[in-house]
Amino acid sequence: MEYPSKLIESAVEEIAKLPGIGKKTALRLALHLLKQEKEEVLSLAESLVDLRENTRYCNSCFNISDADSCDICTSHKRDNAVICVVEDTRDVMAIENTSQYFGLYHVLGGVIMPIDGIGPTDLTIDALVSRVSASQGEIKEIILALPATMEGDTTSFYITKKLKTLGVKVTSIARGVPVGSELEYTDEITLGRSIMNRQ
Repeated sequence: MEYPSKLIESAVEEIAKLPGIGKKTALRLALHLLKQEKEEVLSLAESLVDLRENTRYCNSCFNISDADSCDICTSHKRDNAVICVVEDTRDVMAIENTSQYFGLYHVLGGVIMPIDGIGPTDLTIDALVSRVSASQGEIKEIILALPATMEGDTTSFYITKKLKTLGVKVTSIARGVPVGSELEYTDEITLGRSIMNRQ
């Protein structure tokens, strides 16, 4: 693709590095920014730099936070006896949007993926074990809400094994047929798990 300016080309190259954005979309965004007031573009740039430089992670659950402890961990309305273990912050947001869960979280920062060189020590699993151990029995249940993939299952198995001696109940979220879907279009593994784990 030919660009009328090296500056446009450079902007497109950088924007296209974002997930889900191709060169055409990046060009549209770059041209849109070019039409905006200088203050608006500077505000966006400052916001992105601020995001990168000042974002913190909660000391307890490793969720993205503005302070040393996130709002969920410091809330008096949460059930401190239950921790939901998730892969990343997007999962916390998804669960919070259901308004059905009132416990705490623990963000692993990924799942075990030996092919990509991600092992247990690259995640916050040891911090989870320490957190449960330090609670002296206050934490009663760990809910594993990890992806329904081989890597997610491997991570769940590893965590369950690590927590076995601590006397805490370890559960997994239910996996099954989505509401409103047809059984004939459901894959065999999901359908099989739904039947095995029926209520």
